[in-house]
Amino acid sequence: MSTIVNDPTESLAARIALEREARGWSLAELAERSGVSKAMISKIERGEASPTATLLGRLSGAFGLTLSALLARAEDAGSRLVRAADQPQWQDPASGYVRRQVSPRSDLPLELIRVELPTGAAVTFPASSYTFIRQLMWVLKGKLTFTEGETVHDMDPGDCLLLGPPMDCTFKTRGREPCVYLVVVMRQ
Repeated sequence: MSTIVNDPTESLAARIALEREARGWSLAELAERSGVSKAMISKIERGEASPTATLLGRLSGAFGLTLSALLARAEDAGSRLVRAADQPQWQDPASGYVRRQVSPRSDLPLELIRVELPTGAAVTFPASSYTFIRQLMWVLKGKLTFTEGETVHDMDPGDCLLLGPPMDCTFKTRGREPCVYLVVVMRQ
């Protein structure tokens, strides 16, 4: 299992508040746009609650950002070379899902994300988190059941999938080991 090298919880709280304020939105407006309660957003911004992957997906979608972009903005980055030990990681407190930003921050419309999903874990993201992007997903280790709307894809190591139009998606491990997969995010 990966360890958390860089936990952006505090900077993430500040970044969410900054993104909301930069748009001139109240807590109520962000809550309406994201489907996340005002109380939860307030707790996240004050650093009193650690957001789940699903919540971050909803918030980033409301901002018109990818989850990767929101997390990257919460990090100090800028070098063309990002050593493995310096790649920002974030762990979902609910599922144990570990997300590593592999690619350096840049103006390229492409990001590489490594995800490790623990055995028996599942993470769901709303369609709004996929609105401004296209994605490829490549399973490196373990088995993954990926549900895209009504379509179920059972994926094994080496399988690669181009995601379709934005819809609610669930990632769930199959089998007795964690699943590790690479996500290629292409901004439109």
